[in-house]
Amino acid sequence: MKQYHELMQRVLDEGVFKGDRTGTGTQSVFGHQMRFNLQDGFPLVTTKKVHLKSIIHELLWFLQGETNILYLVQNGVNIWNDWPFQSYLRQNNLEEKYPKYSAEWKAKMKEFVEEVKADDDFAKKWGELGPVYGSQWRNFEGVDQISQLIEDIKNNPNSRRLLVSAWNPKDVPVMAKSGLPPCHTLFQFYVAEGKLSCQLYQRSADIFLGVPFNIASYALLTMMVAQVCDLEYGDFVHTFGDAHLYSNHMEQTKEQLSREPRALPEMKINPEVKSIFDFKIEDFELVNYDPYPAIKAVVAV
Repeated sequence: MKQYHELMQRVLDEGVFKGDRTGTGTQSVFGHQMRFNLQDGFPLVTTKKVHLKSIIHELLWFLQGETNILYLVQNGVNIWNDWPFQSYLRQNNLEEKYPKYSAEWKAKMKEFVEEVKADDDFAKKWGELGPVYGSQWRNFEGVDQISQLIEDIKNNPNSRRLLVSAWNPKDVPVMAKSGLPPCHTLFQFYVAEGKLSCQLYQRSADIFLGVPFNIASYALLTMMVAQVCDLEYGDFVHTFGDAHLYSNHMEQTKEQLSREPRALPEMKINPEVKSIFDFKIEDFELVNYDPYPAIKAVVAV
């Protein structure tokens, strides 16, 4: 994961200070690219432990076209909770009573998540993120982009139109109300010499917290698509627009940079799965993952 460390170091060395939507402040660069050969191992960051279960469940959630956090919280995945919870507080005039990240806020968040799990009506109203990734991937103005993508790769692998877009300008204002407009906005597949590669364009990248998830998620998606299309693994190419470190992640970033990357793990996928929509969490096994301990940091909402 040398490329990931190089990105962090570049932002520390060359980044400029920018204000941002969250009010936290960032150090940022514009334009960067990393490339991972998926035959060299699974690109999961080793200089801090990354919660792989969350990554896999989120990806399966996207592929099923889901947009409500209910499935995620039922499976112990909390990475999307902050946005609907903050929307819930805002719409019920509770933001002053529960200041962001205070002890009261955290306690109320736990109550909110339990209510989502227990009450279908509450989940339907407050756990909905709007037309985010799952919706755009599976129903972009009536088009199931994932199904179309698989068919195109199988039937026309030389096509330069093997694209999936999550950026729908019409839906961006809706997504912004209760969720987050897509940060990973567009990805393209490429078939050559029997290998499948994928390039992601990410308009906005939280380098410390988000990017390790994004790398692993799209690397895994590439491997899954390759399997169902009977192709070998190629490269995952990660291209960034605004790549930034939040001002409250600087010490954590320096701590991580002090650690020497270890050998990449291997991802084993159940070879019996032949449809992109049939994968389950138990179809994935990560072996030889030897990370350093996790480093905690607060997500900017």
